[in-house]
Amino acid sequence: MATREPAASVRIQSVDRAVDLLLAVACAQPEAATAPALARACGLNRATAWRLLKTLQVRGLVTVDESTGRYSIGLTTMELGNAAGPDALIAAAHPILERMCEQTGETASLAVPGMGGLTYLDEVTPTAVLTASWLGRSVPLHATSTGKALLAFLPGTQVRRVLAGPLTRFTDTTITDPEALTAELAATRARGYGVCAGELESSLYGVSAPVLDRNSRPLAVLSVWGPRDRVTPERFAELGEVAIRAAAGIRAARRDASVIA
Repeated sequence: MATREPAASVRIQSVDRAVDLLLAVACAQPEAATAPALARACGLNRATAWRLLKTLQVRGLVTVDESTGRYSIGLTTMELGNAAGPDALIAAAHPILERMCEQTGETASLAVPGMGGLTYLDEVTPTAVLTASWLGRSVPLHATSTGKALLAFLPGTQVRRVLAGPLTRFTDTTITDPEALTAELAATRARGYGVCAGELESSLYGVSAPVLDRNSRPLAVLSVWGPRDRVTPERFAELGEVAIRAAAGIRAARRDASVIA
């Protein structure tokens, strides 16, 4: 039966608790992935947590190492994630991209990690501005604000693989020295956003902030970019704050389904 009641008003407690446990399993370090530890993390008594975890296990949403009692995400969860694809992320991000574009007067974009770089999935451009579309385009990690925002929040082992590879020079400002790029990534992480001053295409400047998952790993990147006569270095701090707030908004929307609804 169709209903217009807000989702929050018809929540089922047992389902809520099961979802809390599933998210706790996804976030937990190995030593905190046992039933007692997960129960504490979710504010549940051990018996309730154990029954819910066993139900999730039967449905393939979690698995357990019987020798250690540690839980991990199951294959069914992976299937659900693959079925969602990028559509759910795009749906959550698009209204935020529209607000970013309206606030800044510049193009706002959403990109996700791909093989060897980042791929742009969505963008919103100002109606009065003629600009090239980057939809579907992949970009290198070291030469864009988007890539640097991603690299700055990845584990060190993944970053070192990028630094060990060829850092192709595209313009006079492309950072090709591994030590200089390492310093730039540290600065990016400290301020929360990456910057690009014509490093892939000399005429394009921009800033980017990562959308972090529950483990503080980047699952997507939001960007504001445009021609260097409008997106000047003097605007980087202002635009960076816009990108950070927008990324936090998407993270909150993913964390709380009622925000999206």
